[in-house]
Amino acid sequence: MALVVHLKTVTDLRGKGDRIAKVAFRGLSFYTRVIENCEDEAPFDETFRWPVASSIDVNEMLEVQVFNYSKVFSNRLIGTFQMVLQKVVEEGQLEVTDTLIDDNNASIRTSISLEIRYQAMDGTVGAWNDNEFLESPNAPSEGDPHEMDVLLPPQRQSPSKTSAAERALRRAGKGVFSAMKLGKARGQKDDHHRKQDEPAVLEAEDLDRKAMRLGGGLDPDTISLASVTAVTTNVSNKRSKPDIKMEPSAGRPMDYQVSVTVIEARQLVGLNMDPVVCVEVGDEKKYTSMKESTNCPYYNEYFVFDFHVPPDVMFDKIVKISVIHSKNLLRSGTLVGSFKMDVGTVYTQPEHQFYHKWALLSDPEDITAGLKGYVKVDIAVVGKGDNIKTPHKANETDEDDIEGNLLLPDGVPPERQWARFYIKIYRAEGLPRMNTSIMANVKKALIGENKDLVDPYVQVLFAGQKGKTSVQKSSYEPTWNEQIVFTEMFPPLCKRIKVQIRDSDKVNDVAIGTHFIDLRKISNEGDKGFLPTFGPAWVNMYGSTRNYTLMDEHQDLNEGLGEGVSFRARLLLSLAVEILDTSNPELTSSTEVQVEMATAVADNCTGKMDEFFLFGSFLEATMIDRKNGDKPINFEVTIGNYGNEIDGMSKPMIKKKKDSGGDGNEEESQLLENESDEESTDDGEFVSISSSPPLRPLITDRNYFHLPYFEKKPCIYIKSWWQDQRRRLYNSNIMDKIADKLEEGLNDVHEMMKTEKPHPERRLRGVLEELSSACLRFVTLSNKDQNHSSRTRLDRERLKSCMRELETMGQQAKTMRSQVKKTTIRDKLKQAQNFLQKLRFLADEPQHSIPDVFIWMMSNNKRIAYARIPSKDILYSIVDEETGKDCAKVKTVFLRLPGKKGFGPAGWTVQAKMEIYLWLGLNKQRKDFLSGLPCGFEEKKLPKGQNIPSFPPISLLYNMKQVFQLRVHMYQARSLFAADSSGLSDPFARVFFITQSQCTEVLQETLCPTWDQLLVFDNVELYGEVHEMRDDPPIIVIEIYDQDTVGKADFMGRTFAKPVVKMSDEEYCPPRFPPQLEYYQIYRGNSTAGDLLAAFELLQIGPAGKSELPPIDGPTDMDRGPILPVPLGIRPVLSKYRVEILFWGLRDLKRVNLAQVDRPRVDIECAGRGVQSSLIQNYKKNPNFSTLVKWFEVDLPENELLHPPLNIRVVDCRAFGRYTLVGSHAVNSLRKFIYRPPDKKAQHWSTAAKLMSAYAALANGGPISHPTGEIVVNMEPEAPIKKMETMVKLEANSDAVVKVDVSEEEKEKKKKKKKKGGAEEEEEDEPDESMLDWWSKYFVSIETMKELLRQQEAAAAEAEEKDEMDMSEGSKGQGKTKEKVKAPKEDKKKKQQQGQPPTSEGPEKKNKQKIDELKVFPKELETEFDYFEDWLHTFNLFRGKIGDDDDHAADEDRIVGRFKGSMCVYKVPLPDDITKEAGYDPNFGMFQGIPSNDPINVLVRVYVVRATDLHPADINGKADPYVVIKLGKTDIKDKENYISKQLNPIFGKSFDIEATFPMESMLTVAIYDWDLVGSDDLIGETKIDLENRYYSKHRATCGITQNYSIHGYNMWRDPQKPTQILSKLCKEGKLDGPHYGPGGRVKVTNRVFTGPTEVEDENGQKKQTDEHLALTVLHHWEEIPRVGCKLVPEHVETRPLLNPDKPGIEQGRLELWVDMFPMDMPAPGPAIDISPRKPKKYELRVIVWNTDEVVLEDDDYFTGEKSSDIFVRGWLKGQQEDKQDTDVHYHSLTGEGNFNWRYIFPFDYLAAEEKIVISKKESMFSWDETEYKIPARLTLQVWDADHFSADDFLGGIELDLNRFPRGAKTAKQCSMELGTGEIEVPMVSIFKQKRVKGWWPFLARDENDEMEMTGKVEAELHLLTAEEAEKSPAGLARNEPDPLEKPNRPDTSFIWFLNPLKSIRYLICTRYKWLIIKIVLALLLIIMVALFLYSMPGYMVKKLLGA
Repeated sequence: MALVVHLKTVTDLRGKGDRIAKVAFRGLSFYTRVIENCEDEAPFDETFRWPVASSIDVNEMLEVQVFNYSKVFSNRLIGTFQMVLQKVVEEGQLEVTDTLIDDNNASIRTSISLEIRYQAMDGTVGAWNDNEFLESPNAPSEGDPHEMDVLLPPQRQSPSKTSAAERALRRAGKGVFSAMKLGKARGQKDDHHRKQDEPAVLEAEDLDRKAMRLGGGLDPDTISLASVTAVTTNVSNKRSKPDIKMEPSAGRPMDYQVSVTVIEARQLVGLNMDPVVCVEVGDEKKYTSMKESTNCPYYNEYFVFDFHVPPDVMFDKIVKISVIHSKNLLRSGTLVGSFKMDVGTVYTQPEHQFYHKWALLSDPEDITAGLKGYVKVDIAVVGKGDNIKTPHKANETDEDDIEGNLLLPDGVPPERQWARFYIKIYRAEGLPRMNTSIMANVKKALIGENKDLVDPYVQVLFAGQKGKTSVQKSSYEPTWNEQIVFTEMFPPLCKRIKVQIRDSDKVNDVAIGTHFIDLRKISNEGDKGFLPTFGPAWVNMYGSTRNYTLMDEHQDLNEGLGEGVSFRARLLLSLAVEILDTSNPELTSSTEVQVEMATAVADNCTGKMDEFFLFGSFLEATMIDRKNGDKPINFEVTIGNYGNEIDGMSKPMIKKKKDSGGDGNEEESQLLENESDEESTDDGEFVSISSSPPLRPLITDRNYFHLPYFEKKPCIYIKSWWQDQRRRLYNSNIMDKIADKLEEGLNDVHEMMKTEKPHPERRLRGVLEELSSACLRFVTLSNKDQNHSSRTRLDRERLKSCMRELETMGQQAKTMRSQVKKTTIRDKLKQAQNFLQKLRFLADEPQHSIPDVFIWMMSNNKRIAYARIPSKDILYSIVDEETGKDCAKVKTVFLRLPGKKGFGPAGWTVQAKMEIYLWLGLNKQRKDFLSGLPCGFEEKKLPKGQNIPSFPPISLLYNMKQVFQLRVHMYQARSLFAADSSGLSDPFARVFFITQSQCTEVLQETLCPTWDQLLVFDNVELYGEVHEMRDDPPIIVIEIYDQDTVGKADFMGRTFAKPVVKMSDEEYCPPRFPPQLEYYQIYRGNSTAGDLLAAFELLQIGPAGKSELPPIDGPTDMDRGPILPVPLGIRPVLSKYRVEILFWGLRDLKRVNLAQVDRPRVDIECAGRGVQSSLIQNYKKNPNFSTLVKWFEVDLPENELLHPPLNIRVVDCRAFGRYTLVGSHAVNSLRKFIYRPPDKKAQHWSTAAKLMSAYAALANGGPISHPTGEIVVNMEPEAPIKKMETMVKLEANSDAVVKVDVSEEEKEKKKKKKKKGGAEEEEEDEPDESMLDWWSKYFVSIETMKELLRQQEAAAAEAEEKDEMDMSEGSKGQGKTKEKVKAPKEDKKKKQQQGQPPTSEGPEKKNKQKIDELKVFPKELETEFDYFEDWLHTFNLFRGKIGDDDDHAADEDRIVGRFKGSMCVYKVPLPDDITKEAGYDPNFGMFQGIPSNDPINVLVRVYVVRATDLHPADINGKADPYVVIKLGKTDIKDKENYISKQLNPIFGKSFDIEATFPMESMLTVAIYDWDLVGSDDLIGETKIDLENRYYSKHRATCGITQNYSIHGYNMWRDPQKPTQILSKLCKEGKLDGPHYGPGGRVKVTNRVFTGPTEVEDENGQKKQTDEHLALTVLHHWEEIPRVGCKLVPEHVETRPLLNPDKPGIEQGRLELWVDMFPMDMPAPGPAIDISPRKPKKYELRVIVWNTDEVVLEDDDYFTGEKSSDIFVRGWLKGQQEDKQDTDVHYHSLTGEGNFNWRYIFPFDYLAAEEKIVISKKESMFSWDETEYKIPARLTLQVWDADHFSADDFLGGIELDLNRFPRGAKTAKQCSMELGTGEIEVPMVSIFKQKRVKGWWPFLARDENDEMEMTGKVEAELHLLTAEEAEKSPAGLARNEPDPLEKPNRPDTSFIWFLNPLKSIRYLICTRYKWLIIKIVLALLLIIMVALFLYSMPGYMVKKLLGA
């Protein structure tokens, strides 16, 4: 297989000269011989052969370049020939003669003829496809994009081949779109060959026209743009982009809070247990209280754990929830089961939390056992600045579905299995020395014994468990071959495995290096996924520097915190997972960590050792910190331990490279090097040189030094040996490049949207197009290298999954491209961002190969600063896409301090800026390692390598240099960092370019300096060729400093820029010159610190000297001295604007230097002009200004984006004319204050459109089209809002009618339909008016809010799904769902009226009574109403330095007060119509109709409803909260009404305060924790600015209710009636109306509303009234043209509570609302009563009649018969101590028991919350009773009584009194399903039925954890209120009154030891009668025989002797 090219001749050459040609294929190029002195023909006649291993792709290119050869200078290109090899591949042979094209893509005369042969493996020849082949592949740069792809793989374009258009564009810098690809339309020929000088700036309109012309009316929605080349993006291929962010973000500690609520547990395994739940986070444990004898305890306890650690440490902590049985003071209890997951898993959940989820318990000691029960918990992890929303879930029923709500992340199966994780540790190498061991050194000196000074072992941490290998004594290359086995549930809920090499030491073990294995990266959970697998592969560990010191300051780095600054070691390991079959009997059931031996792996399993070559050249080293300026400096480059001369220590074994001849599958042998003879000689085994020679730095300016690398650039080169696993890095590189390209594109789109450039959607289409083609390209590239011996399973699986992912991503991007429209762009952008994240995730390769490269700056042999460069970024490949992004490119690198030193300000100063060129690749591929350097150098080599071309140079000597002048136009900066204690800075900028630096002037006291200064750098010398400079100038670094009078200047931020370059032969003319000002983002560490507005140009000084350069005008204004201003063409065009300022007042000014502010004044400044407010004479008495409006005129740029900031400064005027700065504020963007005169034509449409959009959401989402032009909106109302039919005509001057139906019957019919549980709910009897209170209203509203949130979630989810479908099918019908979801905010109210969607015809809905609702806002009212800044804005005043901890956390501490006012900016002159309006007051300018700001007395009424999720303040995990309210001097402490031990207290109180605005306008509502001893602690507080609310047009003084009524729970509470409010609003808005007409109509301007006209008083009398009508108008006030805005409804707002000690972390939430009534109006009525509902007293009587089929537990002593002594026990949940037992039914043989026994349970019940309220003391030591709220559940259990041992539990059932299954009529019909709820059974509620009787099953778990039925009970439940119970009392058990009859129990059930005689008689007489007789007879017989034997001898003697 080979490609052979025979290059015959090149003809029609011009001139005479030496010619040379270069033929390139697959990145490997051959040069022909030089043909000397040829004229018009060059007869090359040479043949080149490329052996190819993988077949040639039809899209691959062959390229021939013809040059004029020069011995001295570099060769000059004559022309290029490129061709796609498709035809060659298909036909096998081809002869071509064709013209060349020059670098402008224009065809030239010169032509070339050549013959190409290709012999494929099987010699196939394909069909020829005519239209895809073009002889001149570059021509169609604007043709068909698909064709582009075929002809020229887009990534391969090098700058010399791009089209002219593109090059012109590149010069034009930003804001210009290159090579437009217009749909399928082909342009005319002349479009392709653009002439060089034609400016290729395509304006958008121009584009549209062009599109029309080309495509015959091409739809602009299909146009896409290729990349917009920004100034910062990289143009040529010689330089790579610098990284702007300086500081590593990991490793810095942050605040975290983990909160866990344990709600309840269910189905715990075990009998009669006393469970306690233990919650453990990291090493902290907390316990709940103990619940007695229950398997389903209810806790509802809240725990909080606070941490201050780095994120990495935090997210690896394990949260463990375990249930312990019978724990007490003396014993630790037995573990029932536990559940664990890491904090990271919780943090990655939406909202960082799991809410109401069930944790599945398992026993780690016995993995065969299965489920041990469930615990229901909420877990949330809050970092700083995260706020957690509590999801409003539906009522309890949903959550009883345990299986559907398990505590697992999405995608984890509920049935998790046990698995073994085998982590095999083979060996390590390259370990550093870990002790100084004097003894070892002595020994070495005496007996020459050489010991390695380290005793390593490996420790693995996973899921809270730890395993260790053995210790290998003193070894730098230890071998373990051990495996550590973890047994853990799979998939594990822990993300990372931590592998650490540690050094064993007698005193303390320290980490040598740490590596984290991320399980998400080594497994894939999809259906084609794979289990976690890893290796065997090497992992590299990085950490602190290798020199050993006793106290290593960077030890944290070795623990894996922060970025390692040096290579520490590499470890060979592998990981495998085996899912266990728990039914297997041989299984060891413990989860202890085991350590076993493992078989060693072969040496070559991780890849063939190969020799790699790293080359680097230092082109520049500047900005060296002056601390290091006095000693010589050198740079050291290391890769692994290679190159590390100081402390590399262990020399690696150099494995001589084996002959790589025979391996056919090796990449190198694809291209057998066609080396000329001299090259093939031995490359002169060279010794690596890894550091530059030391040089003494020179001074740049007073902060920085530079090294004199002028024409001589030092080089380094290192040989190293690594396993050849480049494929991993290659794939990673391809994906990284796709991601970079995508990121750049998305940034472009963002930028275009931010700066409002036209058509961002086209750019996005272009981005998606590029993405989809790049993804498909990845699939072809990565697929080619299949059978590589050393590929691990992970390599294969990852490749498969990456290919799958990228293929689908490519498809989706393609589909998405067609869906990008102006309207959908934001959504699509979001989705594209997801692509980006996914790509970055996939690109991160878990199995390392070559270690990273470190560059260290050394001074005096000490390591000072470093940079770390990932090896994959500089890795070379012959395939362009696989090459690292910085390989063979000049990269700007900033060196930084190592470890903790690099945090904070110290780390932000640059230690050194390097321009460095790096190349890393296989030694045998090192032919082209110099190819990317700027041209024009000679190589200086070591003597022994002189004549060997491939010998690397030790330095480069540049003989070409260009001289330039750099002009830096520094215009202004904004939002800089406050560096002085005044809260301002004295900024100046320092600009660095190569070795020069200059400063701007210092501007005093500003954060927004306008320098307007031109800096000129003369005689800038750059080395290299001209054309490279043009495309690729070095970067400019701009640093902003704060000038201090003493000490050195403080660093404030840094940014980079690239200049626009003009060569001496180019014109200084548009479009590129003069350059435009642009914004550059300034960074300080990792956070942004402002923007710089500047322009940069680099002008070549030609042979004629500076005279050719455009002239610089001298300084125009003499007062600025010699400072040059920014010249005219560059500075922005200005026009005259007027700025009007509204001065209202100052608030909350803090002391300045301990003195109170007394006479403040505000100074406003913008662009050098300004105005001062009037002086406030006495701040204490009245902090408002006397003159309200002032103005000034100023010249501002036409372009609004360039507007300078406006500065607000407050000064205090002290005696003797002294001024003190109090605080300042910079308004960075004036855009929102610019007044744009309304467009007359647009006016009508905008109001109509507003209405249209307001109703569009209701018109069932369909597009509205009525031919007549009116909108008919049919609202499907729920009852609270009457049916509306709205007709809105589209002209603003016509009368639109809003009808509201009146009929009462209609109202009755449309009761509120609410979806509640199944079909069984009977019609509820409606409570009468008198029973309803404010709380009824509140609870209904909460339900509505939850319903609304659910609908929104559902709609969003639906839209999401639809999106997914759209993307997969590529359909386009997207409009509809989107409309529904995006209903504007105002429609929330109306959304509630949509009722049930017609589809969900569920079971019969329960009719709920119509209750008027209020609006519950789940957040602060301010966020809903734009902070009430409709005309009065609040500006925070700052003073003091910004703290240097992250994210300017201390912003709050810097606020020293607030300025209230506003501003209005408009072009002069103002349009007449405003000034001519009636009642125009010239004194107020644009601020007409503003209320007076004189002090005003107001009655403030604060209603505090309740608090939720308070942060516990006491040791017991609870708090005793009470309310404290502060306003001005008033301070109300409600201490005596504290609520004991409650984190969700219901306060239900209102407080009245009289206040005077403006002095007292900041209301603070705080929740304190009551303590018996010591002071009370603040839990959290919230602040409300009442003044803005009071003056707001949204009328936030008193919310308007939904309906008007004059009595009852919904009474109108504003002293002004709706009619009065309406007429006031109309008068203020100068509106015509209101006119009340007959028939319930009211007209306001041109809108007509209809509504009911009568109201009912207390006695039910109807009275005529207009109030309803007026109220209807107020509800629809936002629809009124011109003045309309949404009025605040009656509401409850939810405000977060914050604690100043824990900034940013929510401490709970508070629900409240505030009413305000001016005192000069009639007084309001008394406050509504919102005191919490008192629970109602009930008595539950349970009669246990009988039991049946109870399991028989006991064996009879005598007969062995089964029997049971049954009794029944019952209690209400939470009152276990009051449990009641029946008497015992002894000796039941059939399981039947008769009891007739009554229990009586009195309890307090809250119907609204369906909870029982219990008050009891927690313990003997409690001071007071604690109130608990517990679900109403009755537990009945059946027991077997034992006399001497404990009673046995047989079974039980728990009935939720609100919904429990109706009992069966007979015992036969009673089945187990009644208790398990597996089948639908009718449910009843005792609170509705009052009396229920029936049979229920008793259930228990058997040994296999299965539920079984253990009996049945017949019971009767009877519920009475306390009053009813008093009237008809009943006795406990069978006692009086109302006694139950004695049960009729069979006789056998006697009690044998109470009546022994009876039992004996029974025994004798019945069962054992005959047996006893037999025994007696036998005994008599025996006695007789015995007597006979006893007396016989005597008789015998008598007879014999004395007879």
